[in-house]
This record gives sequence, C-alpha cells and structure tokens, in this order.
Amino acid sequence: MLDALALLKTRRSVKPDQLQGPPPSAEDLDTMLTIAARVPDHGKLVPWRFIVFEGDHREEAGAAIASAYAAKYPDASGDQIYFETNRLARAPLVVAVVSSPVESAKIPAVEQQLSAAAAAQNLLLAAHALGYAACWLTEWYAYDAQVARAFGLDDHERFIGFVHIGRFDGTPEDRPRPALKDIVTRFEA
Repeated sequence: MLDALALLKTRRSVKPDQLQGPPPSAEDLDTMLTIAARVPDHGKLVPWRFIVFEGDHREEAGAAIASAYAAKYPDASGDQIYFETNRLARAPLVVAVVSSPVESAKIPAVEQQLSAAAAAQNLLLAAHALGYAACWLTEWYAYDAQVARAFGLDDHERFIGFVHIGRFDGTPEDRPRPALKDIVTRFEA
C-alpha cells in the first residue's frame, strides 16, 4: 500500500470508459465503503448512504437513466438512448454517494452535504490505495428527479455523485494544478 503522502500526490481520475475489470472483490469493496464512511460527521448524523451498481444491475440501472432521457428528449436517436442505457456499464463497478441530510436544529443541511462529499473523496482515495482507478462524476442524471426516484432516493436526498471504479493499465495523465501563489492568501489584520 502506498504511504499516505504518495497516495494523496498520485491520485488521478480515470475516465469510466478507460476502466477495465475485473471489478473490486467484495472484500475490497467493503474496505472502500468502510473508509468512505470515516469522514467528519458533526453530530454523528450519518447524513449519507451508498448505492452499489454491479454486474448486470448496471444495465438495469442504465435502462432507468435511458427512460428519463427519453422523457426529456422524445426525439432522441437510438444511438443516444443506447449511450444512456450504458452510462453505468462503462466501469466494472459504480457507487452512488447519496446525501441524506437529517433534520437537525444544530447542524445545517449544507454541512451534512459536505460530509457526504467527503465520503465520495474518501471512496476515491480508498480505491486508489487498493490499486484501483476511479472517477467521480455528476452527469445530468445526478440531478434528474425521475432517476432519483428510480434509484430509491427520498425527496430530501440528492446524489453527490457516481464513483466509477475499475482497473487501469498505465499511468493516468495529470492535469495542470493551480500554483499555490494563485490560491493561497494569508490573513493579516
């Protein structure tokens, strides 16, 4: 396993259609999800949950995405519908991270959503630490009410994103990163 700093310095996103199988083992997936759940959680509310899409269920979920797409775009071509049907089949495994805020007088919903986002980031890091590649996406269907209902989300829940996980043979390209001088200021009164 990579040491912590090397892990953080080398994590890169890999496009879902570049991810190959086999998917993570059940043991590796449990490890990833356990690590994903180890995030700051003010009030211990557990304001997030995970939906795992694996095997043939990825195509079944894709059918729900395609149905929502067809409802939005009745003139969609067969190729477009086919593409939408395969949205979650591009990677060997996909985990949806769902923000599920809990009613609280002390902890605002936005803070709970940030905890869910931290869970998605931890999932990416855990996948990388175990030798997998991953990509966190929020495409149009992450914001679609019909898809949310089809995937069992309650009215108060929303997708933080879909984390696509698989294997990648090679070294992912890095993108330009901002220089610290451009993003860091020091407060001086």
